[in-house]
Amino acid sequence: MTPTFFRPARGLPAAALVAALAAAAHAQPPDTRRVDHVDTLHGVEIADPYRWLEDTDTSEIRDWVARQNAHARAHLDALPGRDALRERLTALWDYERQGLPALSASGAMAFERNSGLQEQPVILFRAAPDAAPKVLLDPNAMKADEPISVSDFALSPDGRILAYALSRSGSDWNRIRFRRTDTGTDLDETIARVKFSGIAWTADSSGIFYSRYPDAPAEAHDDFDPLAGQTLRFHRLGTPPADDPVVRAAEDHPRRGFGAGTSEDGRWLYLYDWEGTRYNQLHVQRLDDADTDAAGAGEPIAIATGFDADYSVVGSRGDTIFVRTNRDAPRGRIVAVDADRPQPDHWRTVVPESGDVLRDARIVNGRIVVHALRDAASVLRVFDLDGTALRDIALPELGTVTGIRGRADGGALYYGFTSASRPTAQYRIDLADPDSEPASLHAPKIAFDPAAYVTRRGFATSRDGTRIPVLVTHRADLERDGSNPTVLYGYGGFDIPLTPGFRVSAAAWMQSGGVWAVANARGGGEYGSQWHDAGIRDNKPNTFEDMIAVAGWLTHNGYTAPEHLALHGASNGGMMVGAVINRRPDLFAAAVPAVGVMDMLRFHRFTIGWAWTSDYGDPEDAKDFKTLRGYSPYHNIAPGTEYPATLVTTADHDDRVAPAHSYKYTARLQRAQGGEAPILLRVQTQSGHGAGKGTSTRILEWTDILAFLATHTGLIPAASE
Repeated sequence: MTPTFFRPARGLPAAALVAALAAAAHAQPPDTRRVDHVDTLHGVEIADPYRWLEDTDTSEIRDWVARQNAHARAHLDALPGRDALRERLTALWDYERQGLPALSASGAMAFERNSGLQEQPVILFRAAPDAAPKVLLDPNAMKADEPISVSDFALSPDGRILAYALSRSGSDWNRIRFRRTDTGTDLDETIARVKFSGIAWTADSSGIFYSRYPDAPAEAHDDFDPLAGQTLRFHRLGTPPADDPVVRAAEDHPRRGFGAGTSEDGRWLYLYDWEGTRYNQLHVQRLDDADTDAAGAGEPIAIATGFDADYSVVGSRGDTIFVRTNRDAPRGRIVAVDADRPQPDHWRTVVPESGDVLRDARIVNGRIVVHALRDAASVLRVFDLDGTALRDIALPELGTVTGIRGRADGGALYYGFTSASRPTAQYRIDLADPDSEPASLHAPKIAFDPAAYVTRRGFATSRDGTRIPVLVTHRADLERDGSNPTVLYGYGGFDIPLTPGFRVSAAAWMQSGGVWAVANARGGGEYGSQWHDAGIRDNKPNTFEDMIAVAGWLTHNGYTAPEHLALHGASNGGMMVGAVINRRPDLFAAAVPAVGVMDMLRFHRFTIGWAWTSDYGDPEDAKDFKTLRGYSPYHNIAPGTEYPATLVTTADHDDRVAPAHSYKYTARLQRAQGGEAPILLRVQTQSGHGAGKGTSTRILEWTDILAFLATHTGLIPAASE
């Protein structure tokens, strides 16, 4: 049944649309100063005429950003269908969203909920599973001169204290605070300089393990690296954070970072060492016979060293530690490790590698719950601790399990599920009862009819013959006549899978008659570590060839044509967009590279970029340099090329992918453009890489993006009825 708020496109007359596009196309972008800067890298001269845009905190650059934003606004505000899309996005975003609960040993739980158009979700608290929820923390009510969001939270095992991390303007930097659940008041202690850290409570609720970086010097110091020297610390409630003892550090490895987890029985501290985005070391440390106030109490027991694979603790039973790893198992397995004999030769495989890719697992009610991927869609299985398969938990359709929660000593498993046409719902199942069925805890009601849409999975063939999965979602009555405006989304990196999931932006696009396609390019985590390896370092160009193949597949199968096709990706995916349109600008009518890594010869010099060399390679290495130079979006822009209409998006507070990447890329692309299509830069103020972005900010951002894509692919949205 066609929803009442959908009307087939019959908006502006063609002549008016052509006139609007022509007016926008002839508006010239701001002039950007060029400098005569040349680096010699591995004997090769590399021109960098926009090097000055890297120093983003100068009055000249602030003025340049303001002029670029004004230029973009002149184009975006005049786009036909913009008001209709904003109305549609607002209606779609206005639905109640709820997160999975943080559980305590006491039975209390805390969870996020957004009533619809609230800027930030509110944290609710239940003293018991059947108790009425109450508002415990509302970041929308916090007074500040910049946007505030909660980036992480954890409930103490006794249910009395919520530890939570606050971020400002979407920054990765956090401050941890503590709130009483009975009164809703904060304790008088705040932990600063927290970044890339979890929150791990001790079983007795006395304190947390967390990671932080050293305080910045009082005066600017050229040798100070804000992302060096991270330490793992323990904070005991009621004591000054400045006195928190160091639990783990590595002075001889200043860029090594640390994470921690704790066992529910209070016996074990799990210690994770990392030096990049790939592979880690794992140690465990006894807590039941040691004073956690003492740094290094209980000698760490090495389970995995050498940074040769990924390791994550699933849970423990006595002195047996259950670990999920891809060591000797590219698609993952679960092993049991005896703490008295932790060497790999003594590991016992509990859940062996299979055709599915293990993404998450935890012990719930004395059973191992496994979330895995099968052809980039979720399956949920339950095993005994000896590895005996007990049951599969049926999922509603082709989709994604968004998370699993539960306690080793509890009977209930909580999980979230979403699909390309259904927003995330929450379920609970009693694992103690083998005949139990999932019970719905939260089923969102939204202005979108899933029955009116279909999702199809296909496989494109990349240049080297590899089959690349693509998921295509659209209205059920769509005609495959090659005329459908289509957005192709991709990522292809860092072992991150793209799985079926609901996106308000995609829903608004599809309601307007468009097609939304998601490609599983190599470099992602859809098929395990071998799929990841096939799209990193020397193999990184495979990612771009995969996306080009999927674009061709969409055309060949009648979904769309180049004049109706747009390419979109964010972060590593933004880099992918830049690299692909450099190679094949003729395949796309429009492109949106968001918060992208665009200068592949200098990415390691900004923020946490050095940690990405595991995927990209090191520009300081001659072999890696050759590959990086060959696809770097900034360096491979060809003057005089007819590039598709391109909207580059970034944020002024992005401290993960520095906005300078997008600044330099935009300036060079604007100068090189040999066609009439616009090249725009949209810089969001008081915002970061994406996390913590307020609802109204998201609506306005997606209004701009979708209106831009609609105009340049031929989609004419109608107003909601």
